[in-house]
Amino acid sequence: MSPRKANMESSIYEGSDGRWHGRVTMGVKSDGSPDRRHRTGRTENEVTRKVRALEKLRDEQRAPKAGRVPTVQQWMETYLTTIASLKLKPRSLDDYWSKTRNDIVPGLGQHRLNKLEPEHLEAMYAAMLREGHAPSHVLKVHRILSRALKIAHRRRLITENVATLVDPPTVDEAEANPFTKEEAKAFLEAAARRPTFMRWIVGVGMGFRQGETLGLRWPYVDLEAEMFRPEWQLQRLTWRHGCQDPHACGARLHRVDRCPPGCSTHKGYTRGCPKPCPKDCTKHASSCPERKEGGLVFTRPKTKKSRNAVPIPPVFIPVLSDHRVQQDEMRAAAGDLWQEHKVVFSRPDGRPLDPRQDYEEFKELLAEAGIDDRRLYDGSRHTAGTILNELGVDMPTIMEILRHTQISQTRRYVKGRSHLSKDAMRRMGEFFVPPPQAPAEAPIETGTETTDTRAARSRRRRRIR
Repeated sequence: MSPRKANMESSIYEGSDGRWHGRVTMGVKSDGSPDRRHRTGRTENEVTRKVRALEKLRDEQRAPKAGRVPTVQQWMETYLTTIASLKLKPRSLDDYWSKTRNDIVPGLGQHRLNKLEPEHLEAMYAAMLREGHAPSHVLKVHRILSRALKIAHRRRLITENVATLVDPPTVDEAEANPFTKEEAKAFLEAAARRPTFMRWIVGVGMGFRQGETLGLRWPYVDLEAEMFRPEWQLQRLTWRHGCQDPHACGARLHRVDRCPPGCSTHKGYTRGCPKPCPKDCTKHASSCPERKEGGLVFTRPKTKKSRNAVPIPPVFIPVLSDHRVQQDEMRAAAGDLWQEHKVVFSRPDGRPLDPRQDYEEFKELLAEAGIDDRRLYDGSRHTAGTILNELGVDMPTIMEILRHTQISQTRRYVKGRSHLSKDAMRRMGEFFVPPPQAPAEAPIETGTETTDTRAARSRRRRRIR
């Protein structure tokens, strides 16, 4: 009779099937039953190596949990539903879900987490780039997947996060293209002819983000103290189905067939023709009669720093007061149709301005002012930071006005100007090589001798003495 194995001691034996087997005690399962793992091989040495490797993981508390490891799709749904949703802002969570549904699940969804290899990720990224996705988009997908796998590793579902073994595409940071002082004035002169003039003063003159500007509410505007408090921002969230059968609800919008070769409908699209919907497609929630959690909503800014109060330039106060009077007149004209949201910038019926229409108006104002095309962020936030720097405001102060958490972030927003660089280098050169002095003025004659003659004679007398 063989001696009884001690607790946690592994066993290796040859089975009746002619193969060698190993049994490793890992602890207990969640239901309290023993957690015994099985390893098999053709030789005793092979099984011994597998057993020793599993014992090492157990002793280092890095062994994966008992039970079947979930697929990438199953884990991403668990991660976004029960983990990420507790920390992420609604807009960020929407972005995570979008990239999971459209990129991660189609590319990797059926792989088990413990079977995922770096080559699988690299193949998915290469396919996304071939389909026309920007490197920045692929990088975001990589970061979302890497974060989800990091949590899975912490919870011992896997022994290694393979995303850390992959180099995602390199993304060159987009160069800021803010307005010059002259362009900023021209832009605001064009905006002065529109009822949204004050909205552009806040954006260009104070560096507010679009969502912060459109989400600004009167209870957080203190005209006496001359302060704005951006406690809320306006964002558009993706609609979700509220019905019982999302697939059937969006049936009439499902795309079944691919576009024919040489499709003219999507000609010029960066990503080409859209792909057909998957068989179990649950998109198209915007058409759901019971849709929920989407549309324009007020959300809190991403960081606490973003909610810091910002001083209002005193010259803006009269314009802001006039804007409030005009809004009161709109409220009276709308009557019962007015929807009260207490927003500073509203439509004629009281609803907040639509970010899409706001963006289109920005492009129209660029054309009216004769300014070349650029991003909305360049024309507002980057412009405010750059002009403040040109006016001699120091970086820590600009950081406080833009409400950044790190000064390195502020430096990325402030772009140097070529004329300022030229002036700075001119002064630098004059420090090392002083410019030639202007020629001396001709001596002034007084009587029969010049001032130079008299000065020379005076110096000779002092030397004699």
